[in-house]
Amino acid sequence: MNNQINRLRHKTKAKSIVVIGLIYLVAFVVGFWVFRMLNNGCHELLALFVADVVATVVVWGFGLYYENVSVYDPYWSVAPPVMFTAWAVFKSMNTLPVVLLLIAVWYWGIRLTGNWAFTFKGLAHEDWRYTRYRETLSPFLFHVTNFFGLNMMPTVLVFAAMLPGFGLFEASLSANLVTWLGFAICLSAATLQLVADTQIHRFRAAHPGQYCCIGLWKHGRHPNYFGEISMWWGVWVMYASNYGFDWLVLAPLAMTALFLFVSIPMMERRQLQNKAGYAAYREKTRMLI
Repeated sequence: MNNQINRLRHKTKAKSIVVIGLIYLVAFVVGFWVFRMLNNGCHELLALFVADVVATVVVWGFGLYYENVSVYDPYWSVAPPVMFTAWAVFKSMNTLPVVLLLIAVWYWGIRLTGNWAFTFKGLAHEDWRYTRYRETLSPFLFHVTNFFGLNMMPTVLVFAAMLPGFGLFEASLSANLVTWLGFAICLSAATLQLVADTQIHRFRAAHPGQYCCIGLWKHGRHPNYFGEISMWWGVWVMYASNYGFDWLVLAPLAMTALFLFVSIPMMERRQLQNKAGYAAYREKTRMLI
């Protein structure tokens, strides 16, 4: 009986992933069409941003149809590699800084999307954060929060974090020691996330209902978030290697603020409510590594 239930779950999950893939294909086709329509009439990056927003609206619309905000979840890690690659093709750019950026972002994106696929339970399951909003907000406020806060805000923040990367698409740029340092930071950050997520998945399987305090989690309460923050700082370091310190430092700062003031506090409130002993662990363990 248990084997039959597991097979049914795997089948349902596989079908859901295929559906998500088709949704994203539609979103990116629509986004590409919007970019082509706008490209001749406005700034290239503005056209790309509008296309990104429209693609997000498509994904949001399917989320409404399936009554599941989690339809948007993989957008965070799928959009940047696709857009950077499309930009490289559009610009006919294959300089070393661009190649290093694409390697780093694809490594990060594949790993993070793979982690989403591993934890994804199917379209019948919605992330606990979104379910909480459904239960605590009025229908009107939930839909406003869903569109602007849960779909559009991450799209805008990720696009802003990508701006230093777009700065690397200049034919005159070369890779120097600092560029390679930024590349190394990106690879290290994605690898840190890989190790942290692997450790917590194994721990949860062996110790259901407990908080993870082994490996990287022994030295920091959110090593996976630290890796995500570091990834975008790595992209900025690659940019700064040629441009120096300028206003685009706001891009990784905004991403850092998102995790420090939104994602981490939300996660910790849930851990304190549901995990016995987490308060003591929180007192003796740093937030980040």
